[in-house]
Amino acid sequence: MKTGKRKIIFVSMVLSLMASSAQTIDLNPATIKAQVAGYKAAFTCSATFNGGKSFDMIKQDELTGIRVDYREYYDALPDAKIHTKEKYVSAWYSDAMPPRFAVWRPGLGCTQLPTGADLSMREHVATADLSYMRIMSIEPWPFGNGVSERGNTTEALQEIINDAFTTHKYGDPTVMSAALVTTPDKLLIEQYKADYTPYTSQRTWSTAKSIAASVIGVAVEKGLLDVKAPANIPEWSAPGDPRQKITLENLLHMASGLDSTAAGNRTSFVYYGGSLVTDKATRNMLEAAPGSRYKYANNDTMLAIRSLRATLDDDDKMLKFPAEELFRKIGMHNTIAETDWQGNFIMSSQVWTTPRDLARLGILYLNDGLWRGKRILPEGWRDYVSTAAPAQPPKFRRDGSVSAGYGAQFWLYPSRFSGMPDDAFSSAGNRGQYMMIIPSRNLVIIRRGYDSADGQRFDIARFSADILKALE
Repeated sequence: MKTGKRKIIFVSMVLSLMASSAQTIDLNPATIKAQVAGYKAAFTCSATFNGGKSFDMIKQDELTGIRVDYREYYDALPDAKIHTKEKYVSAWYSDAMPPRFAVWRPGLGCTQLPTGADLSMREHVATADLSYMRIMSIEPWPFGNGVSERGNTTEALQEIINDAFTTHKYGDPTVMSAALVTTPDKLLIEQYKADYTPYTSQRTWSTAKSIAASVIGVAVEKGLLDVKAPANIPEWSAPGDPRQKITLENLLHMASGLDSTAAGNRTSFVYYGGSLVTDKATRNMLEAAPGSRYKYANNDTMLAIRSLRATLDDDDKMLKFPAEELFRKIGMHNTIAETDWQGNFIMSSQVWTTPRDLARLGILYLNDGLWRGKRILPEGWRDYVSTAAPAQPPKFRRDGSVSAGYGAQFWLYPSRFSGMPDDAFSSAGNRGQYMMIIPSRNLVIIRRGYDSADGQRFDIARFSADILKALE
């Protein structure tokens, strides 16, 4: 019986991959070119104006290792052009269409204008005054960046970090950008690639989903949301729409039951095409009963945040909510959540942050939602996001290796992973973005990188287990 189930899972995965490839092939070449140009514009814009990186750094990191199906078009198109004074980036792709544009706003980062729009549309982009967000605090860690001493930086711990940056023990060492290990009181160790500092931000990719769950948690603590209640999605308000049965919890568990194409992590029209969350994420039909099936889907995260926006019913308040109600309160001053051009947060992927800021969020979870004695997340929210959802992904990958479980926008790394305690849970993002939280050891482990889409995958479980052993 078990063998039969594994065969079904394997066949399902193969069909999914085939369908995903077909989906890309079916796109008009002009559409793919527009998305590739959008990719160049968006990443160059964010890395320049959020991350403070030079164009050479951007070409080496953000613009390498991209999706395989984009590479042919990527190589054929010219580099994006940075307009430093005007704070925008343009990327040409067609003689018949305007360039793709990504424009920057203080505190909200870059947003893409829709494909076909000229730069005059910039005046219609949603914005809010968040220019006060960047603060350089010298308070002691973790409240500020006053890290004057390290605690328990043993030779064994240093050796593990060195291995990550110099050997293939955990992943490709050439794409490592940062590693950090901390308790709530002591930053034990941190290390960065050349030209990077503790204040160099990069895109979180799907680690943003765990940040989104934290923003939802803040709203739950404030009494604004109830995870057991139906999600508030105005686009589903027509009488009898069966999607009204989808709860916020279903979305957090990746169990909406909505169609999200073969690969739910492919939301290219929003990520790279300048399309709106409200146009794309809200339009899909049900293909399974809500709560009955796990299927990883960027749209579920975007819908959860869309529900918060509809509940607040105040665009300015929503644009400021993540920064004012979470980031600023716990010292994540180098974190920027980006939106589409109408102000819908794309918090399934588009958050830019630093290892130290991610570590602060991890510490908030170690403290069960308390920061300096003030409650930010609901009591028990840590247990909520790290409890296995009713519908789970397969426990084994196609190669037979162990796969993580799923909670509420966090991945679970229990003791079926060698050397890991049952309460370990982590964010996980494309290109190797991890925030591992281990309450029983009072520890947060951060790994950032630029893993190639077709390269070696970083082994966060082995890395974390070795760190735990080194600290025994």
